[in-house]
Amino acid sequence: MSAVKLWPPGSQRKAAIRELFERLGPERDRWIRRNAYYYEEDRRFLRFLIPEGLSILEIGSGTGQLLAALRPQRGVGIEFSATMIDGARRAYPHLEFVLGDAEDPDILAQIEGPFDIVIFDDTFGLLDDCQTFLACLKKRLSANCRVVIAHHNHLWEPGLRLGEMLGLKMPQVGNSWLSDHDVQNLLQLAGYEMVQGDRRQLVPYRVGGIGTIVNRYLATLPLLQRLCVRNYVVARPVLPNPAIRSASVIIPCRNERGNIAPLVRRLPVFSENQEIIFVEGHSSDDTYEEVERVIRANPGRSIQLLRQPGIGKGDAVRAGMATATGDIVMILDADMTVAPEDMPKVFDLLASNRAEFVNGTRFIYPMEGGAMRFLNLLGNRGFSLIFSWLLNRRFTDTLCGTKALSKRHWDAIMQARGQFKVDDPFGDFDLILGAARLTLKTAELPVRYGERRYGETQISRFRHGWYLLRMAFAAYRRLKTF
Repeated sequence: MSAVKLWPPGSQRKAAIRELFERLGPERDRWIRRNAYYYEEDRRFLRFLIPEGLSILEIGSGTGQLLAALRPQRGVGIEFSATMIDGARRAYPHLEFVLGDAEDPDILAQIEGPFDIVIFDDTFGLLDDCQTFLACLKKRLSANCRVVIAHHNHLWEPGLRLGEMLGLKMPQVGNSWLSDHDVQNLLQLAGYEMVQGDRRQLVPYRVGGIGTIVNRYLATLPLLQRLCVRNYVVARPVLPNPAIRSASVIIPCRNERGNIAPLVRRLPVFSENQEIIFVEGHSSDDTYEEVERVIRANPGRSIQLLRQPGIGKGDAVRAGMATATGDIVMILDADMTVAPEDMPKVFDLLASNRAEFVNGTRFIYPMEGGAMRFLNLLGNRGFSLIFSWLLNRRFTDTLCGTKALSKRHWDAIMQARGQFKVDDPFGDFDLILGAARLTLKTAELPVRYGERRYGETQISRFRHGWYLLRMAFAAYRRLKTF
């Protein structure tokens, strides 16, 4: 048996874990084949969470099957079982495998970062000191790194113990059975914050196809989901953001002539370099000419005017974003029902790295009397509940026009935009679904919602409601039943 320094030195628990792994190393792949459906489903979901082509560090990489399945641009695995790591090196020579205890500071110091992803697949509970290890790990992570922790639901402990006794599951020893709250608390103590969580696999066997049907269509329902065997936590380290100095405020405007001048006058200057991009949508009330007049009247401000190529707010947003040059890109509705004075708060959340995607919510503070019609109110509330369930993160207002993120994240969202197969006429769901797909840290910013002072609403309750239903169904298929 190769000499591996365990951490902490002299730990009987670590010695017992390593001894078991060395003994079971030659049988590891056989256990995986024996429970093929469970492992296939686990890897399928992890591939959904983790895009290909990233730099990935796996803590406790075993025989390397998961790391290889994720198809990293650079993959590094740390494993303290010599038997398992020998097999991994033979099977996957294009990946890097380091023999040693990941908690040993000398081993971690050998690993050259930064990494985009760190994954613990049933190994987080094997650490002796999760908090200290996570704190040390931060030095090897990129500013946009995601830590993915896959672990068993602690409610399944009796059943999994029984499975070990019956020879249906590979034995474990010395594992900490951590609840979701335990994992989140340890992350917070070490300077990380949770981005999102999910649960999968109510039935960890195929059972002639029954398991697949249950796991696709029933296991994702709110109450049943809590009983699933697999828990997934995605977190990010709280690290300083690279310097953010500029912002682009995208303002779609159609038939908003009376709002243009007040909007520019009221919008504060809150970054070193700030541009306003009006995207005019074929108005019938001289909005285009009014923006031209306002540009001439404000030579000290950077203001652009575009004529959108297509129709709909979503098209306008995409046209404005393609032109934007700011580090941060922000959307502000031209109707001024959300006050332009709130935009510095949006910028500050992103510049301070407290959030990576900001979504305004109009349902925290009281609204003005005529700000939203009753049916619109019901529809907004209903779709917010649906999308909160679909995305496993709380949204109280999916259709608020105030949204912001980095230009880099916007570009990444646009690259993957076609996966939902439904055109978004609003632009809101491109951002919401894309931010969830990229596991961006989301913050909901309460804004005061006022009554429109000029013009008429562009929203059609029934036609646009149908679009929303289509978006919800597309998101359901892509996020819950894939």
